[in-house]
Amino acid sequence: MINQIVAFINNILWGDGQILIYMLLIAGVWFSFKLGFIQIRHFKHMFSVMKGSTQSDKAGISSFQALCTSLSARVGTGNLAGVAVAISLGGSGAIFWMWVIAILGMATGFAESVLGQLYKVKDTNGEYRGGPAYYIQQGLNKRWLAVLFSLFLFLGYGFIFSAVQANTITDALNHAYEIPTLYSGLVIILLAGLIVIGGLRAIAKFAEWVVPFMAVTYVLVTLFITIMNIELVPAMLWDIIASAFGLQEAGAGAIGAAFKHGVQRGLYSNEAGSGSVPHAAASATPNPNHPVSQGYVQMLGVFIDTMILCTCTAVVILLAGGSNSEQMEGIRLTQDAMGSHLGSGGADFVAAAISLFAFTSVVANYAYGESNLHMFKLDNKIGRACYTAGYLMMILWGSMAALPEVWAAADMALGLMTVINIIALAWMTPTIVSISRDYFRKRDNNEDISYKDGDCEIQGKSEDGIW
Repeated sequence: MINQIVAFINNILWGDGQILIYMLLIAGVWFSFKLGFIQIRHFKHMFSVMKGSTQSDKAGISSFQALCTSLSARVGTGNLAGVAVAISLGGSGAIFWMWVIAILGMATGFAESVLGQLYKVKDTNGEYRGGPAYYIQQGLNKRWLAVLFSLFLFLGYGFIFSAVQANTITDALNHAYEIPTLYSGLVIILLAGLIVIGGLRAIAKFAEWVVPFMAVTYVLVTLFITIMNIELVPAMLWDIIASAFGLQEAGAGAIGAAFKHGVQRGLYSNEAGSGSVPHAAASATPNPNHPVSQGYVQMLGVFIDTMILCTCTAVVILLAGGSNSEQMEGIRLTQDAMGSHLGSGGADFVAAAISLFAFTSVVANYAYGESNLHMFKLDNKIGRACYTAGYLMMILWGSMAALPEVWAAADMALGLMTVINIIALAWMTPTIVSISRDYFRKRDNNEDISYKDGDCEIQGKSEDGIW
C-alpha cells in the first residue's frame, strides 16, 4: 500500500507528469535571467569570496565550513551511483543535461542560500539556524507551509536519505569484500553517532577536513585515468554531445531518456532548489557580512559537485566503455569501470570513495534535520535525543533494505521538499533581487559590503538583532 502511494506521487513528480523537471528548469532559467546570469558574470568573484572564509564566531560556523558541510551532504551516492544510473538508463548524453541543470542550478542555489542567510535565527544555544521553513515563515508569514516543508525535510534528510547512503556503503563493501550488511551497518551507526552527538559544529569541523581530502583525491585519480586514455577523450566528448541531441541511430527516444535521467540525477546530486543547502548557508557567519556572500559560496558548491565530481565519475565510466546493460546499474557499474582502469585496486578505490562520500552525507544530513528542530521548539535535550535515535535506527534499516524501495522513498521526499521550496523562491523573487542589487551596488561603488536591517526592501522581516 505505502509502496503504491510512493510510486503514484513519484510518477507525478518525476515520471509521466515530470512536474519537478519542469519546475527546476524554469526556476534555473528564471533566476539566471532575474540575476543577470550571475553564475557566468560573477564566476571569478565566486572564488574570490572564499578569501578569509575560515573565520567563524560563537554564533556561526565559517563560510568554508558551511561550504564543506553542504558539499559533504551533496557529494554522496549521487556522484558515484547516481551518475552510473543516469548513464545506464539515459546513455552518455545524460551527462550533457547534467551539466546544463548544474549551470542553471547555480542561480537557484544562489537564490535559496541568500534567503537562508537573510532570515536566519538563533537557537537556544545562541547558534545560527535557518532554511526554507524559516524564510517561508518570516518572509511569507505562512506558518503552515513552513511546517509542511519541515516535515518533508525530516522525512528526507532526517531519516530516508541517510538510509539510502548507508545502503550504498553496505552494498559497495559487500560487493568488494563480501562483508555482511548488518556488520557494516552497525559500524556506520557507531561512527556517525560519535560525530553527530557534538551537533553542527562537530559536523562542520569533520567536513572541513574530510571533504577537501576526498574531493582532491578523486579528481587526481580521474586525471590519471584520463591521461592514460587520452586518445579516447575526443571520441568520448563527441559521444556525449551526439547522444544528448539524438545525432546517433537511436534518435528522438534517446534524447528523451538522456534528458530525463541527466536532469533527475543532476538534481539529486547537486540539490540546487531542493531547499537543503540553505540550512548550511544559514549556519555561517558570512564574510563579507552580507547574506549575498553565502549565495556565492553555495553557488560554488553546485559547481564543484556536478561540473567537477560528477564529471569525474562520468569520464571514468565512459572511458571504460560505458554501460552495456539495459537494466538500471548503480555503484557496481562505477566499481567495474574503475576496475577496468586500475585493475583489482579499482574496486577497492571505489569502495573506499563511496564509503567516505556517502558517510559524510549521512553525517551532514543529520545537521539539516537538526536545524528544523527549532521550528517545533524541540531544540532541547529530549527533542535531540529522540531525533538522534530515529536517525540511527533508519541508518541500520537502510543498510539492509532492498535498493529500489529506498531510492523511491528518497525521490518522493526530495520531490515534495523541492516543490514547496521552488514555490517559495518564486514568491520571494523581489527580496532575492533587492538584496542582490544591494550587494552589487556596494561592490561596484567600493563601499563597505555589509548588510544592515533596512538597507533594502525585503518581504516580511528578518529576526531582530541578527542584522
